[in-house]
Amino acid sequence: MKVLVVGGGGREHAIIKKLKENETIEKIYAIPGNGGIAQDAECIAIPANEIEKITEKAVELGIDFAVVAPDDPLVLGAVDSLNAKGIKTFGPNKAAAIIEGSKVFSKNLMKKYNIPTAKYEVFDDMEKALAYLETAPIPTVIKADGLALGKGVIIAMTRDEAKDAVRSMMEDKIFGASGNNIVIEEFLEGPEVSVLSFTDGKTVVPMISSMDHKRALDNDEGLNTGGMGTIAPNPYYTDEIAKECMEKIFIPTIEAMNSEGRSFSGCLYFGLMLTKNGPKVIEYNCRFGDPETQVVLPLLESDLLDIMMHIWDKTLDKAEVEFSKNSAACVVMASAGYPQKYESGFEIKMPYDKNIYVAGAKLDGGVLKTAGGRVLGVTEVADTLENAIEKAYETVKQVSFDNAYYRKDIGKKALAAKVN
Repeated sequence: MKVLVVGGGGREHAIIKKLKENETIEKIYAIPGNGGIAQDAECIAIPANEIEKITEKAVELGIDFAVVAPDDPLVLGAVDSLNAKGIKTFGPNKAAAIIEGSKVFSKNLMKKYNIPTAKYEVFDDMEKALAYLETAPIPTVIKADGLALGKGVIIAMTRDEAKDAVRSMMEDKIFGASGNNIVIEEFLEGPEVSVLSFTDGKTVVPMISSMDHKRALDNDEGLNTGGMGTIAPNPYYTDEIAKECMEKIFIPTIEAMNSEGRSFSGCLYFGLMLTKNGPKVIEYNCRFGDPETQVVLPLLESDLLDIMMHIWDKTLDKAEVEFSKNSAACVVMASAGYPQKYESGFEIKMPYDKNIYVAGAKLDGGVLKTAGGRVLGVTEVADTLENAIEKAYETVKQVSFDNAYYRKDIGKKALAAKVN
């Protein structure tokens, strides 16, 4: 069986490593992949958003099954294009991917179907948005409507910060066309939880919960990033809360999408906040989260391809989906200066017998070198969360490249929750 994975980051590397456990797969291709992924798959240098070229290459290679992992190609309709050529594919079609592609759509969906989320207002006019902020509750959250590499959200602690955020999105276009429409949202407080879920549009099977660390610096300070590390399971996410989320959020979301004629199939990511008034949705993603995937998939004991095939066949209710009782921790090693200005092109030295998922790296004359902000994620699994974190930081010491930076407190908040 020939499998294609579309994407080129740490998430895709984690997916590929998990798929490799299936012995029926004879060959895995990655488009575009990266220098680290090249150890585990044949990489083809086509940008992930070049849908037509990807489809042509998939047909040429005789691909039996494709996994479209990143948000951009999903929102652009990669699944529709591959399906039109008879290629079985994991991921939502264009109509369903809008749940991440437009925050305005997702917020309106939640309001219409009474799915708990923060109060909000939508604006397509900057002056009206600024006028609203004169009396809006502060702190507040400003979100660009469209995709922005996981960075299109600004938490404003003062009225001036909120106005600056609106101007930067709507006037300066720091997120391009994604800022043409914005959402100004109620600021919620409580522990954050990420729950990735397998779904075929009928059945929802949540994966093990996780906790992302989005801020660039220790103690959750600094700018929002694509994620500096993660742990699983999330100790704040109890069985009782999981049951409430299934009843009030997960199933209602799938049913809402069906009612809208946008049946969702693939991995639906629920970004939740556990407020004093119960769990609420902060965001939806139409794909595996990054870096949550790097701790969730190492704990998956069932066969990933088998689950994906069941989703394609709309028989997820018959699939075996089992997770280990262990814990996992992932520490992201980035280039100093990320998510703003950073230098690349430095040689990476690392052990290849570990769960190291490469994101921003390229092969240069056979030498692996840094080529991005988030360079790689170091994941370790152990019987307890404390041991997993300790092992991850021990492995981090075995990885080196110039200007390497990583947070020293991944999992600290989770450990404190377990103590309490």
